This record gives sequence, structure tokens and C-alpha cells, in this order.
Amino acid sequence: MMWAVIPAGGSGTRLWPASRRNRPKFLLPLPGPQSMLQATWERLRPLVAPQHCFVVTGATHAAAVREQLCELPAERVIAEPVPRGTGPAIGLAAFLVARHAPQALMGSFAADHFVAEPEAFRRAVRAGLRAASEGYLVTIGVPARYPETGYGYIRIGEPLFTAEDLTVHRVSQFKEKPDRKTAEAYVRSGEYCWNASMFLWRVDVFLEALRELLPDVHAPLAAIAACWGTPEGQRCLEELWPTVPEVTIDHGIMERASEVAVVPAEFGWADLGDWHGLAELLADDADDSVVLGCEHLGLDTRATLIYGGRRLVVTLGVEDLVVVDTDDVLLVAHRSRAQEVREIVRQLEQLGRHDLL
Repeated sequence: MMWAVIPAGGSGTRLWPASRRNRPKFLLPLPGPQSMLQATWERLRPLVAPQHCFVVTGATHAAAVREQLCELPAERVIAEPVPRGTGPAIGLAAFLVARHAPQALMGSFAADHFVAEPEAFRRAVRAGLRAASEGYLVTIGVPARYPETGYGYIRIGEPLFTAEDLTVHRVSQFKEKPDRKTAEAYVRSGEYCWNASMFLWRVDVFLEALRELLPDVHAPLAAIAACWGTPEGQRCLEELWPTVPEVTIDHGIMERASEVAVVPAEFGWADLGDWHGLAELLADDADDSVVLGCEHLGLDTRATLIYGGRRLVVTLGVEDLVVVDTDDVLLVAHRSRAQEVREIVRQLEQLGRHDLL
């Protein structure tokens, strides 16, 4: 059994208008019937006892997280006063794990990712835990199947050993999100994985890397952890947390550390970043339409995603669309422009339409 942290943050603006500030992507039943957070919890349960798991989320979402994860002890939900990125979020959880088990094996798994094959995922985690027990900072990578420009990439280095029928490698390089031509070259080479932002380590090894590479993050987190659970704990969190620099685990630690390993593994992973990606994941065929959450009547309708609620949605003679029907907004967009939904969110912010955000 290991310890785990589930970072549950982000706004999911490309999945607007279903994803909102008060009900972000990880709380939604995508693709359903559970929320993405609940699905993450379920696939970790065979590996992690409830009392060995932390969820780090925004203060406005803490109550919803506790409601959705009724087995999780309430004190295991860490409510961030303000967002500071995955570095501080995961770092604080690591300090709290170390209070209970200073050399525990620990994993970090985002709350808003899709995994089609949970047992294959757990096999990759077990292989990663072997590498973590030997002192490596470990990431789980997904072999790049096509030239996706929305993901970061990991170049696979020399093999280290085999565990769970998977080969663990050193990481050669982390690469930022590439342009199309570069992504195509990565896929052709067969040397690259998508960066799925799943991490494993021994908690003392990680905290030492945090102290060495991000001392301005390490110091305030150590102070917060020292008073955690005391009468001064909440005041300490509210005062010190906003002073912590905003940084991701990828940029702050993994890309700069020396002993980093990767477990390339296929388990049906997807980061459901936009409506087009969701439709691609769920459609059996490129011409198939996908219906979520509502009753739909479609005539001469193909390759269209329909997401709704209480009302019947009717489509006639359309193709390659996204139709999202909520109580206060109806979105109709061409699937090829699904990434641009976040631009609509920006315009609504400029117009002061916070009621729709």
C-alpha cells in the first residue's frame, strides 16, 4: 500500500459551459456515470487505503470533494486558499505524508484524466513503485500514438529493469508541447511518450529534491506542515500559502532532477481537454455521434457530440458539431474549433459576465 495525492484543480475552460468555476471538469460525470474525481479514486482504491490519500483542491470545491468521496476522511482534503500550481499542492501533501511515514512510497494522480483500463494502469503504478523504492523520481508515460500538440512529451532513455512485464527507463529529456511537424517526428521515432503527469517517489527523496531545487517553495511548505492540525494551522496556511511561488512539478522538479525514470505503459489514457477530444474517445467510429446526459433525437446527424440535461435535444442534417445544452447557455460549435471555446470564456470575462462562468 502506498500513499497518494490527487491534485483536483484547474478550470477546464475548453469544456465550458458544462465546466464552470464552481463545478469544474473533475466534478463532472465525464464520460460518466461517475465524476472524473470519483473514477480516479476508484482506480486507486486497490493500491491506496482511504486514510493514506490526500486530495488538494480549491477552497470553493472542498465541500463538493468531501461529498463525492464519502469514504475519504474529511481531514484528508486540503483546501488551497489560492491556486499555486501542482508544485506546492503536491509538495504540501508530501510533507503531511512524511509526518506519518517519512520513507513512504507516494504517488500523484490528477483528478481529471480518463483511464479505460484500470488494471493496466495499476500494473504501471506497481512497476513505478519498484523504481521509486530504488530512489528514482518516476513518471508514467503513455506511448505517443499520434502527433498530439496539446501534450508534453518525454524522451525515453536507457532501460533500467523490467517489472510487471514493463520496462522502466531513464528519462532522457522532457519536451514542451510541440508544433505539428515536431510532434510527427516524435511519433515516427518511437522514442517518445506523452507526459501524463503521473508521478511516484519515496517521499524523503522527493522532499530532498524540493529542498534543493525549489527552496523558496520548500521553506513555507515546511512551516505550514509544522503547524498542521494545531489551533494555529488554518491561520498559518492562509498567511503563508499566498507567499509560495506558483510552479508545476514538471518544470520545478522533474525536468531538473538527475535520477528520473519513466514507465512507458498503455492503459487507455486521455486528458479530456476539449469537446472534440471527448467525442473522439467515446465514438466507436469517426462517423458516430455521442450523446451524454440527455435525450436526443437525431435525423441525418453524424460525428456530432450532444451534451445536455433536462431537455430533449433534436438535431437535423448536421455533422461534425458540438452541441452543449445547459440551464443558462447553449453552445453550438464546429468540432474542429473546440479548442477555441476558451476564447469565448475570455470574452465573457472581459464583458463581466461572471454569472456564466
